Amino acid sequence: MQSSTPPDSYSPAAVLRLLRRLPRRSAAAHQLHALLAKLGLLLHPVFLPALLSRLPVASPSSLSLLLAAPPSVLSPSLFCPVIAAFSSSPVPSCSLVLFNHVSRLSLPTPLPAFPALLKSCARAFTLSFRAGAGAGAAFVAKGTELHCRVLKLGCLQDRYVRNAMVSMYGKFGHLDDSRRVFDEMPVKNAVSWNALVGAHGAAGDWQGAERVSHSMPARNISWWNSEIMRKARLGDMAEAERIFKEMPERDTVSWNSLIGGYVKVGMHDRALDVFQEMQENGIEPTELTIVSTLGACAEMVDIEIGRRIHKYLESKGITADGYVGNALVDMYAKCGRLELARQVFDSMFIRDVTCWNAMIVGLSVHGHSHDALELYDSMKIEPDHVTFMGVLTACSYSGLLNEGRAYFKRMIEDYRIAPNVKHYGCMIDMLCRYGKAHEAYQMIKDMPVKASPVLWKMVLAACRVHGHINLANKALDELHQLMPADHDDVITMSNVYAEAKRWDDVEHLRTKVIGYSVSMHAARSHVYAR
Repeated sequence: MQSSTPPDSYSPAAVLRLLRRLPRRSAAAHQLHALLAKLGLLLHPVFLPALLSRLPVASPSSLSLLLAAPPSVLSPSLFCPVIAAFSSSPVPSCSLVLFNHVSRLSLPTPLPAFPALLKSCARAFTLSFRAGAGAGAAFVAKGTELHCRVLKLGCLQDRYVRNAMVSMYGKFGHLDDSRRVFDEMPVKNAVSWNALVGAHGAAGDWQGAERVSHSMPARNISWWNSEIMRKARLGDMAEAERIFKEMPERDTVSWNSLIGGYVKVGMHDRALDVFQEMQENGIEPTELTIVSTLGACAEMVDIEIGRRIHKYLESKGITADGYVGNALVDMYAKCGRLELARQVFDSMFIRDVTCWNAMIVGLSVHGHSHDALELYDSMKIEPDHVTFMGVLTACSYSGLLNEGRAYFKRMIEDYRIAPNVKHYGCMIDMLCRYGKAHEAYQMIKDMPVKASPVLWKMVLAACRVHGHINLANKALDELHQLMPADHDDVITMSNVYAEAKRWDDVEHLRTKVIGYSVSMHAARSHVYAR
């Protein structure tokens, strides 16, 4: 008869030894996570801290463990690092979820957690605003609640808390509150002044940011870094680089600010040059350096530098997760290395909508339409407008017209996402590719957003292929209401008539435009050489 007792290799003592030997953020920790669950030891006061210390801090596993743990096991030493890690992650709202949970359990939240919580409110608000979601007001309310809690605890004199509040209110656009918190600070340091400069910048008050910057009593390295970031936000990279070169000393923030600025304004080749200079100067890259540089590699389709960065991460034992993982997936997908993109994607513990979008869009644009749709169907989080761009592109490339219509309808009705001109562009392209020019024409006429000339050009080209002469005339008229006569459009319309053997109409069209200045566009291409 077989014993029901686990073998020694699976005994609690053996598992605990294994856990303590594992390197931090090891993939094997997830296997031991499953084993502890099987042994019923997952929430044990000895095993839980050991497991959390080996899992990625800002991971769904860490969060779910803490949310499931009994109050007797939870302590600030367990949940505070997770709150801090999520505050800088792609999902800062998870910090607030965990805080709400421990608050309901009446567990004390120590003072060092509050700057991270205030930062989480600010970042969650910003991400919500960019996504067009309606949750922004909830994060403002939470930030105000945290302010009240700090007052009640008598911790408002803490400089770290006040600095975080100044920054948070600025990102909310509440400059009066930001300034009030700043003015009430008994002692201000360079970080405080930089927080106020950043608050004005986040609220779009660039003149105020300039005024505060030049009022600073002392100019240390933080001031110089803030000036680089401020000029980069304004798109003045020549001035940002001038300040960078004049700095008496530089740190990683200085390099990151310049690289990130060049990426933001689309000067990706210059961003990669600065990254190379950073390496030549022996400066160790941070997560922000890596994310910005991988973004530049993606846009420049520079797989060589991207691969080198990935190997560097592996050599340091750094897990490709969060923002770094997203950037790697995006870089590999844009460079056409879909197998490497999928490897990184499958290995990630945290996959936000940005990560799913990078993989789905990458598969779609490289012709792997069915893989893209399968991946979409397996999504465990709510899609956004970019997700549906990838899905509709996949349908268009693979001729899945009925499926495309269904996804478009689901986007509007199930997810309440208002289609923009790019979504309509995918639908028009799909309809025109597969002989539905009349439906495409009607969709453009009915859509609530302003049509772009490109959409009418698609219809015109489809009319030529399918011989819809009357519809082609209508499309040409609509097109010319948006822009002057174009040489290519005239040729397309002339070919429509010619293929129908309507030679009189060809001659009439030629006569009609001969006196007009019909624009012709010379072909050109870009080649980046490094």
